[in-house]
Amino acid sequence: MIDEFAKDNLHGRLRRDREALLWKLDGLSEYDARRPLTVTGTNLLGLVKHVAAVEARYFGEVFDRPSPEPLPRWQDHDGSDLWAAADETRDQIIEFYRCTWEHSDATIDELALDAPGHVPWWPEPYSHTNLFAILVHVLGETNRHAGHADILREGVDGRTGMRPEHERQIDEDARTAYCAKIEQVARSAA
Repeated sequence: MIDEFAKDNLHGRLRRDREALLWKLDGLSEYDARRPLTVTGTNLLGLVKHVAAVEARYFGEVFDRPSPEPLPRWQDHDGSDLWAAADETRDQIIEFYRCTWEHSDATIDELALDAPGHVPWWPEPYSHTNLFAILVHVLGETNRHAGHADILREGVDGRTGMRPEHERQIDEDARTAYCAKIEQVARSAA
């Protein structure tokens, strides 16, 4: 009974965080979705592409259920999953992510939490794992990158929140006053 509760709860949170990550692209221009927003080149569309590839590998290869979407061999990872190439459209990347969801959801639904898996890119003895550990790992990765997307999106246009229904109108005056207060406290602490 606890296994089904844990599985349903973790899977529900993964679904929530997937949607939150995709929502960060809503209303952005192609440029703003793709442009590097940190010194390491992190960008919103690249985060979606990366999380899609991560999820496809973990719920696919790890359980010998290869992704229906083509993926380069994990040994050939070159960082190209962190940004969208000129010939890749936003719709293609979103569709890849949504197809990955379907495949991952089928893996999660069909396997027991203790179903064995093997992660060849993890060192021994950790490479031998199970669905529970992978579900927690992928949830952590998705949540982490959704948090990155929160901050990046806030920097682009000030929009914050996890879901559209929780978003409030931006009060620029209140936001400026709040940041000034924090800045003043930081300066006095220094």
